[in-house]
Amino acid sequence: MRLRRPRPREEDRPPLARDERILAFAESDAGLLVATNLGLWLPPGRLGWHEIHKAVWDGGTLTVTAARQVEVRPGYVVVEDLPPVPFTLAAPGGLPGTVRSRVTGSVGSSTYHPLPGSGGVRIAARRVPGRDGLHWTVRYDPGVGYDDPVVASVTAELVEAARQQTG
Repeated sequence: MRLRRPRPREEDRPPLARDERILAFAESDAGLLVATNLGLWLPPGRLGWHEIHKAVWDGGTLTVTAARQVEVRPGYVVVEDLPPVPFTLAAPGGLPGTVRSRVTGSVGSSTYHPLPGSGGVRIAARRVPGRDGLHWTVRYDPGVGYDDPVVASVTAELVEAARQQTG
């Protein structure tokens, strides 16, 4: 006898892509959260796993910090964190664990480097569902002038070194 995994009600399901499947879900104070193989559906839409910088579960609240693209540079994208968004989950089920494993699993490589002057940069290679290879992003510490030519040059060298090391 096969046990069926619980599913959200049809009328509550997000508009899944043809190749998207539900892994876990939970009702939150903001609406239904649904983890799939492609990302996390939050009100009002889906974030790819590679777009989530951090997800923290404290036993009652799942706080999601997404990143937004600031600038595209040759070979990588500059991102910055959006404000963290908390979701209170009364019956979390497997959602927090699924979110953690998917976000962590999307990271192929992550290193932090100090920059000339002050501050530093985190260089990450993320796996994007449905795409081959790694998607390279950089996240600067607050206050770092990422458009400074010296910072941009050092960052490009660091990304290239990370690519070489990752293979």
